[in-house]
Amino acid sequence: MKDIYAWAAIGLIVLTSTTGDVLLSYSMKQVGDVGELWKRRGALAVLGRVLRTPTFALGLMAMAIAFYSLLFGLSWGNLSLVVPASASLTFVANAVAARIFLHERVGRRRWLAALLVAGGVVLMAV
Repeated sequence: MKDIYAWAAIGLIVLTSTTGDVLLSYSMKQVGDVGELWKRRGALAVLGRVLRTPTFALGLMAMAIAFYSLLFGLSWGNLSLVVPASASLTFVANAVAARIFLHERVGRRRWLAALLVAGGVVLMAV
């Protein structure tokens, strides 16, 4: 039964971590070149612009849920499964989400890497 809980936690980690990554990436694209803004207006201007981006707060909340899901997952499953499986599957999900939601170009090499990572997770699970 604990295996089901561990895999549910892994699923929630992947979903919320990927959501957080996409929202934070989108937010930072809205902010623009942080280095240039920092040079022209200073650290407070960067902080102000980041905090005024609504998707930034949503991304942080999603990442917080992912973190607490990791804690639950570690209480139900083995470290040697929960952490690598959630990290690997998040890598795969990030590639898919970047393509779909951020319209990023994901090259053949990254798709191949994602497939190899997914294969590694399957090997760990059996």
